[in-house]
Amino acid sequence: MTSPDTPRHIEIRDGGQMVAAAEVTTAAGPEGTARTSLHAAPGHLAPGWRANLVDTVMDLPEVRASQRLEATVPLGDGELLERLRERTTDAVTRPAGSTVLLDATIPSSRPSEH
Repeated sequence: MTSPDTPRHIEIRDGGQMVAAAEVTTAAGPEGTARTSLHAAPGHLAPGWRANLVDTVMDLPEVRASQRLEATVPLGDGELLERLRERTTDAVTRPAGSTVLLDATIPSSRPSEH
């Protein structure tokens, strides 16, 4: 696991080409916030590459240990946004220039106590 506030760079590759990437940081503490900026390579990408990037980010131990997610996604990238909404709860989005900001809750990976 990386230390809090130390950026982690994630790349998804198809052969030798980078097709999608993200920068991820987390705030200190178990109830912290994970922040990520996601983007895909320009041009047409087969469906699934962007969702794979979201899954890779969401499965990082430091992200799974966080309660909140703040994500920056290119405006118009529906696959990234849809997969983020599938992997989070209470997602709220708002435009910000050429990007969309998403604020959401990361579901607990711990079994609920009943």
